Amino acid sequence: MLMLREKEVKSVLNKTKQRDSWFLDDYTLNLYSSCSFNCLYCYIRGSKYGVNLAEKLTRKVNSLAVLDRQLFNRAKKKQYGFIVLSSATDPYLDVDEHIQLTREALKIILKYKFPVHIITKSHNVLRDVDLLREIHHTAVLPTDLDGKLNGGTIVSFSFSTLDDEVAKIFESGANPPSQRLKALAQITEESFKTGVSLMPLLPFISDTKEALDEFYLTFSKLKVDYILPATITLFGQNKGDSKTLVLRAIEKHYPHLYKRYLNYFAFSSELPLYYRLAFDNKMKELHQQYQIKRSII
Repeated sequence: MLMLREKEVKSVLNKTKQRDSWFLDDYTLNLYSSCSFNCLYCYIRGSKYGVNLAEKLTRKVNSLAVLDRQLFNRAKKKQYGFIVLSSATDPYLDVDEHIQLTREALKIILKYKFPVHIITKSHNVLRDVDLLREIHHTAVLPTDLDGKLNGGTIVSFSFSTLDDEVAKIFESGANPPSQRLKALAQITEESFKTGVSLMPLLPFISDTKEALDEFYLTFSKLKVDYILPATITLFGQNKGDSKTLVLRAIEKHYPHLYKRYLNYFAFSSELPLYYRLAFDNKMKELHQQYQIKRSII
């Protein structure tokens, strides 16, 4: 059974130094520390959380009171901006189904009229569609984005594969992609900006021509507004690091690919430049072919 830790925090709303052009994050909000989805490739991995991220899952018990204070101060100064849930964990972890920390946070965000961008691997976002609708219609957009968006809610579903069996290997604690697709189909019926964070793609597994064609055909049929694709980045040499864990999974489940992965990531956290350039060219072709935007705005 998952033992949820608890801690108090002095701050929960983080102001970004510069808004990311992909995710439009003026602020980030993480109501939990660590993540029970336990994705092997996750960038937050390392000695702090260990091999099984779920074992260090922590609830920030005073986060709602802290968020209320911080948003009150920001709203008073009219410092409106998109709040991304979440940058370092998923806002819809399984424990949140009962704790509903994310839902209560959305009520506070609605009260102060801030826009939100939900990034999730979970179908549980459907629980809060009522609040997301209200935020969409009442949020105050940052002045430079006013007129570029039709409202204050953005929802991005994260995928690294569409294959449930592959997902069991690399993101064992997350909702299966098939379940995510059903939720995505429902969310696209709303008036929100809705799209896909297609990252990280797995070399020779989910970034093949066949896999990419399936991704874009599937998402095109669902009429997503955008797809944000990216290759994988792997860090570290310790047992809890993403590079170590992904290489171990490749060796076990895809032994024919193991040497290729070793060669690619032996001296770098990124894929070789020629690989990334070829990937970028393929993405340009697919976005043009399917007429899907590669950015939210």
